[in-house]
Amino acid sequence: MTIEDRGDAYLVTHALATDTLTKLRSVETEQVAFRKGLVKLGRICGYEIIDGRMETQYVEVQTPLEKTMGERVKGLDDVVIINVLRAATPFVEGLLKAFPRARQGVISASRDEEAGRNEDGEFPITIDYVKLPEINEEDTVIVADPMLATGSTMNAVLDHVTEQAPDPEHLIVLSAVSAPDGLIRVGEQFPEADLLTVAIDDHLDDNGFIVPGLGDAGDRAFRTT
Repeated sequence: MTIEDRGDAYLVTHALATDTLTKLRSVETEQVAFRKGLVKLGRICGYEIIDGRMETQYVEVQTPLEKTMGERVKGLDDVVIINVLRAATPFVEGLLKAFPRARQGVISASRDEEAGRNEDGEFPITIDYVKLPEINEEDTVIVADPMLATGSTMNAVLDHVTEQAPDPEHLIVLSAVSAPDGLIRVGEQFPEADLLTVAIDDHLDDNGFIVPGLGDAGDRAFRTT
């Protein structure tokens, strides 16, 4: 099993995930390679979710020679992926390679960096657009955002995801890199969520950016500043 329980979060320790993240961290990784790296990381994380969170069932199958028993993954048609725009777009592209039949939702959320963090360490969050599919009790819901920093954005997103929706089978917050502050904040407000990440970094700087982190994932993927 390459998902480890670290108390405040679950850590994806698959060698390809950590290798890909190391390449993403490098300042020398340019836009195309960075975007492709996020796609690859999303795909790896998707497979890890299947292996670590989803059940299998035995089925009978007819081969060209005889009948035999095999195993199929249960619940692949009951997956909802929420794309937190915009940095999560290539990350979600990778997830969809693992869950091609997933229902998709989109939430455009951004923090007001000019306003700065309040005394609780949170940023004001603006939600510009929300389009979510129906969420059912049997669903595995994956809310994807490559960076979980203060947790302000993720908490605002989860407010919309869980509003008037039944408790799904699994609610997973998936990130590439997380800060301890954000993991604690989201975990306290949404204890029902599994926080899954590839790395737990050291701290947040005075501007609320993850250190060592990987920079602004949206800017690096879309070549903006």
